[in-house]
Amino acid sequence: MSVSDQKINEAIALFKEHGGIMRTSEALDEGIHSRTLYWMRDHGYLNQLERGVYQVKDKEQLSNPDLAVVGTKIPDAKVCLISALDFHNMTSEIPHKVHIALPREHWKPKLDYPPIQVYRFSGKSLTEGVGKHEIDGIEIQVYNPAKTIADCFKFRNQIGLDIALEALKQGIKDGKANYSEILKYADICRVENVIRPYLETIAHE
Repeated sequence: MSVSDQKINEAIALFKEHGGIMRTSEALDEGIHSRTLYWMRDHGYLNQLERGVYQVKDKEQLSNPDLAVVGTKIPDAKVCLISALDFHNMTSEIPHKVHIALPREHWKPKLDYPPIQVYRFSGKSLTEGVGKHEIDGIEIQVYNPAKTIADCFKFRNQIGLDIALEALKQGIKDGKANYSEILKYADICRVENVIRPYLETIAHE
């Protein structure tokens, strides 16, 4: 059964109001019939970014589809560690998963794509240093450079001390984080004694 051009145009207009991306539940809530949604998917009007997440095809190519999907499917997620370093251009590493922080009691998210790496944060370690950014019309939460540096030292055994040191040097060199900011978040993450010697070394270089 075909879908009328009017239904298609109305659905496209609704998608554009949502930045070009909607979850199935959002589309249905907006009045798009499931038959229309799936017909548009099957006939090339929509891209399926992830199960239950669709992008209207006449929208420009997403600049960061992985973060857009995570922001849509897991709005409470805070982009952290290597993914946050990549977002702030503070690492030579290429993240093969989207690293996100969630509260300890938060349900374990399931995504077909992109692959994610979940870290459990709590207290100020979870809530401090969060910046809100818009990517392709989707709001995402990303830890700022100084907080990300502190997190990298906290999780240095998981991601590698070399990545944390590169982030520290790059952040200071590029003026994205200063000593007082880094020490502030290092205290929150309980790694001030770990970071301080490296900060002093950089200060004397």
